[in-house]
Amino acid sequence: MLIYDLREIGNRLYAIRKKTGQTQIQVAIASDISERAYADIERGNANMRLITLLRICDALYITPDELLIDGHNSREIQKEELMKRFSACSQKNQDTALKLLDVYLKSLYSDS
Repeated sequence: MLIYDLREIGNRLYAIRKKTGQTQIQVAIASDISERAYADIERGNANMRLITLLRICDALYITPDELLIDGHNSREIQKEELMKRFSACSQKNQDTALKLLDVYLKSLYSDS
C-alpha cells in the first residue's frame, strides 16, 4: 500500500537515516537541500518535490519504494528498532518482556 502520510514518511526517513549512521546535515547536503528543509521533511511538516525525494533516497541508499510502500522493509526497520529498545532494557525487564511475548505467541496458537 502506498503511504501518503507525511509524518509516516518522515518517521521512516528518520529510522533509515539513523540506520545508515548519517546526520540530518549529511543527508541534506547530499540531497542538495537546506538542513532546515530536510529537518522539516523528516518531522513530517513539509512536502517535497519528486526530485528532492529521489535525491534523499540516493543519499540514504534506498529506493523510493522502500520509503513510500508499506511492506517488508518497514517491518524490518520496526523489528530493528524494537530490538534496540529491548537491548537497552535491564536484564529483569528483558526477562519480563520475553515472558509476555511467550504468553502472547502461545495464545495465538491456542485459538487455532
